[in-house]
Amino acid sequence: MDYKFISTEYLDSVSGGNSEMIREIVIMFSQQVVEMYNEMRTLLSEKKYQALGLLAHKAKSSVAIMGMHDLAAILKTLEIQAKEGKEIEKYESYVTRFGNETREAVKELEDLLNNKLKNV
Repeated sequence: MDYKFISTEYLDSVSGGNSEMIREIVIMFSQQVVEMYNEMRTLLSEKKYQALGLLAHKAKSSVAIMGMHDLAAILKTLEIQAKEGKEIEKYESYVTRFGNETREAVKELEDLLNNKLKNV
């Protein structure tokens, strides 16, 4: 499978090729992004933009380590705008993109675990 959303370089570099460590990182990432997305939706609906900006900062680091640099840039924009309360009308699209792209990334990571690391 060609990966559109993730880059395995970081996983390889931090794990030294240790498939169990990669598995743990993937599981942690998969759980974190679901929690972050749900919290983003809540903060957005409650108009807690300062907290949304802080969460975007945290999420940015998580997606960047998976090689999701375009999404990390979007989250950086959300972080800055939300902390300043600017361009509020764009937040929904940023959060939606985060949800969509991280769901796809999790699918790719599951493929990595199931197909590439199965025999390791």
